[in-house]
Amino acid sequence: MTKQNDKAKDAFTNLTSRLGELYNHTSESPMSNPVAQLGFELSRKLEADDINLGQYAAAIEDLERGAFARRAGILHEKLSPTNEAENSKSIAKMARASAQAGYKQFSDQWSKPLLNCVFTAHPTFLMGQADYRMLAELAAAGKGRAVTGTGKHAAPTIDEEHDAALAAINCAANAQQQIAALLVHTAKKSFPDKWRKFRPSPFQFGTWVGYDMDGRTDISWTTSIKFRLLEKYNQLDRYVISLAAIDDKQGDFAPIIKRLDQARAHCGEMLELFSGDLELPESLSAAANALTANDRAKLISLKPIISKLEAIIGKADANIAAAIIPIVTAMKGQGLGSGTVHFRINASQLHNAIRRRLGSDDNLVIESRSALSGLRRLIANIKSVDVNFANLAIETTTAVRQFLAIAQIIKHIDADNPVRLLIAECEQPTTVLSALYFAKLFGIDGRIDISPLFETETALEHGGRFLDALLGEEIYRDYIRQRGIFAIQTGFSDAGRFLGQIPAALAIERLQGRMAQLMARHGVKNVSALIFNTHGESMGRGAHPGSMNERLHHPMSAWARAQFRSNKIPLIQEVSFQGGDGYVYFGSQPLALALLTRIMEVQIEAGAQTGNDDPFYTQVDLSLDFYRDVRDTQAHYFQDKSYNRTLMAFGLSLLNETGSRKSRRQSDVTTERDLSLRRIRAIPHNAVLQQLGYPVNVIAGIGEATAEDSETLANLFARSERGQSLIRLVTWSNQLASIKTMGAYGEIFNGAFWATRPYRGAEPKLEHACLDLAERLAVDNRSSAFRQLATQLRVDGLKLRRFAELLPQKILPIADEERRRTLGVLHALRLSLMQHIFLRAAQIPPFSRRNDISRDDILEMVFALRIPDAVALLRDAYPVEAPEVKDFNLDEPASKSISKSPEYARIRSDYIDVIERSYELMLRISTAIAHHFGAHG
Repeated sequence: MTKQNDKAKDAFTNLTSRLGELYNHTSESPMSNPVAQLGFELSRKLEADDINLGQYAAAIEDLERGAFARRAGILHEKLSPTNEAENSKSIAKMARASAQAGYKQFSDQWSKPLLNCVFTAHPTFLMGQADYRMLAELAAAGKGRAVTGTGKHAAPTIDEEHDAALAAINCAANAQQQIAALLVHTAKKSFPDKWRKFRPSPFQFGTWVGYDMDGRTDISWTTSIKFRLLEKYNQLDRYVISLAAIDDKQGDFAPIIKRLDQARAHCGEMLELFSGDLELPESLSAAANALTANDRAKLISLKPIISKLEAIIGKADANIAAAIIPIVTAMKGQGLGSGTVHFRINASQLHNAIRRRLGSDDNLVIESRSALSGLRRLIANIKSVDVNFANLAIETTTAVRQFLAIAQIIKHIDADNPVRLLIAECEQPTTVLSALYFAKLFGIDGRIDISPLFETETALEHGGRFLDALLGEEIYRDYIRQRGIFAIQTGFSDAGRFLGQIPAALAIERLQGRMAQLMARHGVKNVSALIFNTHGESMGRGAHPGSMNERLHHPMSAWARAQFRSNKIPLIQEVSFQGGDGYVYFGSQPLALALLTRIMEVQIEAGAQTGNDDPFYTQVDLSLDFYRDVRDTQAHYFQDKSYNRTLMAFGLSLLNETGSRKSRRQSDVTTERDLSLRRIRAIPHNAVLQQLGYPVNVIAGIGEATAEDSETLANLFARSERGQSLIRLVTWSNQLASIKTMGAYGEIFNGAFWATRPYRGAEPKLEHACLDLAERLAVDNRSSAFRQLATQLRVDGLKLRRFAELLPQKILPIADEERRRTLGVLHALRLSLMQHIFLRAAQIPPFSRRNDISRDDILEMVFALRIPDAVALLRDAYPVEAPEVKDFNLDEPASKSISKSPEYARIRSDYIDVIERSYELMLRISTAIAHHFGAHG
């Protein structure tokens, strides 16, 4: 460690113990705030030059590394064992156990996916790829491996996000091939007469990176086509390499490899064409004509290749046949791509498109009977149309453009792989029928699965009626029978924001059960229910922080699974692995194999269950009241002015830029004051709660809901596996939460704090700046909003604590006081940096109004921590490199300049640069806090 690091260690060594002393003092002075006090003490040292920002940087780096290592350790524990040999033994053991039941059961169990894994990406890339690789290595290795460092990174572009998704899918596919080879080996030994027919496919993969148009306009159709070609090239390359690695004694593979190699070269040429600038009609025409031409090298279906390989399997040497089977199953599962492609659009985009077809104006109510009748007529009389890339290029409607892109992909890139169409904010059957109309119009209804997303309050509350009405449409029943799949998507992101995480989980569970009952009632036979749970990867987004068993059962409970089993409805389960949070599970080959092995263990055990007698579902009067009470509390907070003002006190400025998708739904405004929570996305909403120290949407309401009948509910939760899992999620989150911490951030806006700080001659150099801040913040309502919210949360939190004391301690997570104190120190460090920024900003000399920006405007930006904006304007106001008279070469004579160039360099170095550096350190603290939550931050 460097000398600077040693000094920093000395300066910050006792912070956790000091914070502990301050917490002990709260028993004598309950109104005191230990985190605020420690932040103030650090601020005084910083302003007195007893410590400097260089020492801060070293201390924060140390804390960040510790959080990073802890995150890796938790991931290791969740996936253990991570050793490839041990996991291979586990897989072989599961295979041998299932083989004892005979070939049919063995084949049935392993020939259909236990789980579909979908690689999605929103703003959840907290770190750079080098750090993610390091995290994966640490998680695989376990303890005893030093953390070499963490680095700053820029938010990834959509191309970089796609590269990361593709790398994760390749790792997953490699692990799948390992698993398939082990299963084939068991089949060879157990079923010598039948094993050549065995096609193991325990997992399926998919992605929506580059195909998600919900709420964003920065992805063009050319991006989607380019990515689909890139995925095709990647997969053809994998097939060529895999086949070439087999010892082909008979030379059977040579023509197949040659054909695949030709297709790979052709795809590479198409990829290059569609990676260029296609704005001009002639450029697009050239690329489109090349792709659509009847070229002998072009390959849009693997069926002929698969047929030839199947013939070889039937006659080849046993070892060669066994080596081919995993490749064939990959071809059947992934096709000419890296998996299923998930296009995503918004319901409103579909509504805008269908209104034109219905011959109506913009005032047509899409859920009206007239709209439904009109749609039925349209679908009944539809005639499919031929389209080309020119149609795609000139189409201005987002929804129609997506259908056209899907049609071109199916016609000219991959005719085998089905495409999923996800519809966000889908609350009406007419929305789904609108999608079906366009699918039929462009002749792709046989290759596309339309999937409504349920995550808004309305969609979840009325989801049963929605599904009932949808299944009541004969044209829709015919469609899903043709496809063999009835697909829906359930989302914890917005549901967890609007309803709270616990009510969201229970509402989604209820919808899943209702889906099974309705499919049976409507007589939908030979159709599988496909449920895509986009539950995220962090404590605040719906995924469970506990074991892999809890993580998989949280979005799809044992009760929900039992509903499909009892109604004899085949169930296809699908989950998201999102951005940096999710991709790290597939960050290395050993880690990917460990994850898939743990999933296999959980899913096989769950599949063996024959019933569900959890009292959470038999004592419905208690569990339903619990759900409603928590939901009502969460709904109250989301509408509460103090909650909105608190979360938007700093806007989104506590968060790192973590993705190509913007965090806000609409353009920015001059201040954060009127920014509604509905205008930011769910992921940053949850992240802000974590950064403020209290995940309200996980914890709040549980105390109130259990207060009146606490002993009865405690008894219920103690006996219920589902109840225990839910309460573990709450208490796990509560262990990292601190109402004092949230309250401490409110004090930064307390004018009384700033007015009192220089009292009795303390810090005389800061007196002018403190009084300026005090006057400005005297009428600011953020401080009172924090206090009001903290008071409400305190009452609820005390009731939660009393309830937790009634539960068996063995079902609760083990307390980690050291982690709580470390988080407290991180928050205190950030509070002191905030005070440093406020003080430096207040000390900057006044400047004349420029471009309608005044010093008052700058300070408002600073209060909202919009530091990059403020710094840019300040640098414009105080230019260092302004031209001087001597810089001009003029013929006209002039006297010596009577103007002096302003000495702005000192203002830059002492104020503006310091503000910028302090903010950068704050964001590193945000990273460390996110690591402790296991979230994107």
